[in-house]
Amino acid sequence: MRAFPGAARGGDLETPERILLRDAFPDPAERAPAAVHHAVPGGARAQLTSEAKESKLLVVTAFWPSAGCVVLGRSRDRQTVEQLAAQVRDGRSAALVVRGETGIGKTALLDHLAAHAQGCRTVRAAGSEAEMELPFAGLHQLCAPLLDDADQLSTPQREALDVAFGLATGPAPNAFLLGLATLNTVAEAARERPLICLVDDAQWLDRASVQVLGFVARRLQAESVGLVFAVRDSDTERLLEGLPTLTLEGLPEDEALALLRSVIPGPIDAHVRSRILAEARGNPLALMELPRGITMADLGGGFPRRASRPSASRIEESFQDRIGSLPPATRRLLLLAAAEPLGDVTLLRRGAERLGISMDAASPALALGLIEIGGRVRFRHPLVRSACYDHANEYDRTEVHHALAEVTDPVRDADRRAWHRALATVLPDEDVAGELVRCADRARARGGLAAAAAFFERATELTPDRRTRCARALTAAEAAFDAASVDSAHHLARAAEAGPLDPLQSARVRRLHARIVFVRSRGSEAAPLFLEAADRLAPLDAALTREACLEALAAAIFAGRLGGGTTVWEAADFARAAPRAPGPPSRVDHILEGVSTRFTAGYAAAVEPLRGALRAFQREAGGGHVDTVRWLWLACPVAPEPIAPELWDDEAWHDLADSAVRLARGTGALASLPVALTYRAGVHLQAGEFAEASALIDEANALNTATGNTPPDYTSLLLVAWRDDEHQAKKAIDEAARTATDKGQGRALGLAHHVTAVLYNGLSRYGAALDGAQRACAYEDFGFFGWYLVELVEAGARSGAQEVAHDALDRLTETTEAAGTNWALGVQARSRALLEKERDAENFYREAVDRLGRTRLRVEQARAHLVYGEWLRRENRKSDAREQLRTAYDMFTDFGASGYAARAAAELQATGETVVRRGTAAGAALTPQEAHIAGLARDGLTNPEIGAQLFLSPHTVEWHLRKVFAKLGISSRRQLRTVLAERPTTTPG
Repeated sequence: MRAFPGAARGGDLETPERILLRDAFPDPAERAPAAVHHAVPGGARAQLTSEAKESKLLVVTAFWPSAGCVVLGRSRDRQTVEQLAAQVRDGRSAALVVRGETGIGKTALLDHLAAHAQGCRTVRAAGSEAEMELPFAGLHQLCAPLLDDADQLSTPQREALDVAFGLATGPAPNAFLLGLATLNTVAEAARERPLICLVDDAQWLDRASVQVLGFVARRLQAESVGLVFAVRDSDTERLLEGLPTLTLEGLPEDEALALLRSVIPGPIDAHVRSRILAEARGNPLALMELPRGITMADLGGGFPRRASRPSASRIEESFQDRIGSLPPATRRLLLLAAAEPLGDVTLLRRGAERLGISMDAASPALALGLIEIGGRVRFRHPLVRSACYDHANEYDRTEVHHALAEVTDPVRDADRRAWHRALATVLPDEDVAGELVRCADRARARGGLAAAAAFFERATELTPDRRTRCARALTAAEAAFDAASVDSAHHLARAAEAGPLDPLQSARVRRLHARIVFVRSRGSEAAPLFLEAADRLAPLDAALTREACLEALAAAIFAGRLGGGTTVWEAADFARAAPRAPGPPSRVDHILEGVSTRFTAGYAAAVEPLRGALRAFQREAGGGHVDTVRWLWLACPVAPEPIAPELWDDEAWHDLADSAVRLARGTGALASLPVALTYRAGVHLQAGEFAEASALIDEANALNTATGNTPPDYTSLLLVAWRDDEHQAKKAIDEAARTATDKGQGRALGLAHHVTAVLYNGLSRYGAALDGAQRACAYEDFGFFGWYLVELVEAGARSGAQEVAHDALDRLTETTEAAGTNWALGVQARSRALLEKERDAENFYREAVDRLGRTRLRVEQARAHLVYGEWLRRENRKSDAREQLRTAYDMFTDFGASGYAARAAAELQATGETVVRRGTAAGAALTPQEAHIAGLARDGLTNPEIGAQLFLSPHTVEWHLRKVFAKLGISSRRQLRTVLAERPTTTPG
């Protein structure tokens, strides 16, 4: 709750409020204590009008707090934000999301933070319902005071800001470049003075701004920047999920009662008081607003019993009642202000002139504290704005939007003018609809996909021609899908189906429905829908047909063993018969041919087509083709078409994963980058670089949280199996298996079984490993079936299931012989050695160590040393065994593979050697992010280059390197090369 200074001071102070109260209540016993009269939230002051004195009707007039305003109560919440300010002053950064229902005190807490941010610069922004469709409107509002500091940015970053804010024209800004530009802008501003950014009503920010600000908040570390958001609990999208959160609850009863007594300066019947407190549920705004209009007789015991409603509903009704009592001209002026989200006083005055309203009409609203007009127009609370706007009749709303459109600059603010025109238009109007389409194109060019979808949707509603309207609905649906607004895409696609569509448009709608189903569930329902769309597209557009066929294959592969509809073999047969587009084969053609051949003609026949697809992707990825990023995920490991692992090609896997990250970063592909990071993490994991893999997984998870996407979790699951104890790993595996089963994701279930086998082979629990491997091998998951067979051979050989192991080896050899790579032939030799005896076995063990030593797969190489050493010990060649087992133990320990390291240690002890348990290499003492940054610095990248790659400010990079130097006991970057072990692969991402 808020109060003015001196609220709790001397009782002899004579004030207008006390005079009014004394006149109305001559008996001092009827007056509330003097100290409480001033302790009114929001600086509200009690006064009685002449009419009120006759009826003793209470009227509370609210004023905005002065700079000396303080927040009473909420000591823990106040301490939280005060500590945040202190942390920022001390040179550290912080982010916080303040959540709570309407009127709970979020804005008051932000004001308290601003008042206690001594020594800090504060900038503020507030979301507005009317600007939710304007891309980067909220970001511009926050950054506008800081743009002078943006002069220090690199040219690409400054250009990204200029395009996003409409200050320059150009291609759509790279989303991650824009995020980095914003991060560096606030970091530069904070170099001169610590900076605190306050964002109120974040649930009403445009989606593009939320994504950028969430991105920045997750990367603030050492810049002396605080970023605090206030968000309503009713925020259904759960914006900014994953950031530190402070949830405001209702005031405790004693504080709620004190606030109520400050609002009602007279006696209150105990039952009435209890009723008010119960309905308000500790909500400060409800405690202030619910008593308005209640007569003193009611307060004495006649308070009417109303149906219980949520506080926000009751509060808004209170505002509606007061607005309804105002003169018509005042109501129209308030409606005009509510429809103009900028709070621009000049624009409001011009709009009022258009409507023939004098600005003097604002006086009654000002007297009631509903609105403030100063440098900007500001409503007392967002519910006042919504009460003005939502409960006005349609004619009045269209009238004020028409006036605002007339006075809005058509050049400098074309999009906002078009939006006002659209809201002022009731009947279809092609001129307005066409202007909205142009707005959508501009929004898309600035990277505002959600805004583009909104403009297209409103253009659809205003399009008079039915055929054009349906075509625009389809365009709007596709734009909404691209903006990750799946529900809107579904709704608009249904609208498109309602009207006349040509055959191609109809087929596009069917494909869009299939994509929506796949995104929502990734289960078995999508594959037949994609095939239906492909069948419709076949006579119309060969290129789209083949894309739909590839999507059908992807969906069928994802459904895998749980697919109850279209099988992967049916999808492959259909794809083989799909028409080809004229001209040279595209990347889609290459992949489609290779994958479909794999399921129709067998592995050997598919090797060359699949290699052709990989080569095509590697060429295009190397050339930086923007469209490549859309399909590049098909060639990466943990995806529906993991071609490189299917071919046992570790070099292509590395190159494609590296390209995926580079292209996704370079094109700002927000949906693709987390997937690419996870693929890249898989490469690092197989290279034994667990810290680097973990850092990339953390980054991917943070981005998924920011975008609301579902993260692929196979790499993180496998990392848990390699690093953690059995209990933690099994818990994660079981959860993944349950989720996969519930969602019908058979491929994910197969991978969970595979991870089980990896875990238990490492723990020497071969019976459990055999069970997991057999479950995994019950279905041929594309790209991973060979991996399953490798685990099955080892588990079967070690558990005595020789027949099972031999059968698995035969099936494995069919693929590894055809692939012919060192990876393929190395795991084949290792697997065969497990089933051979004496001299033949040793030859295969040696071949496995040699071949796998020539790959990037140090994990597989370490396993080869391990099984070779185990065999040598059983052959009683202890000296030779120790050499192999030491190598395996050292490698697994350096990786952080605890289970396999323990297995190697046990074998070493069995040779008679005492194993000195040791920690991991020096770099493992670092956190994953520190190890990542240290590796980049070791490779010669500067702080700005590292920051640009990892989306951190250079100041944060410097801060991390200082910690790295302290941990490693070094003083310069040059020493990193000698302290950090050289890796055979490049640093991540």
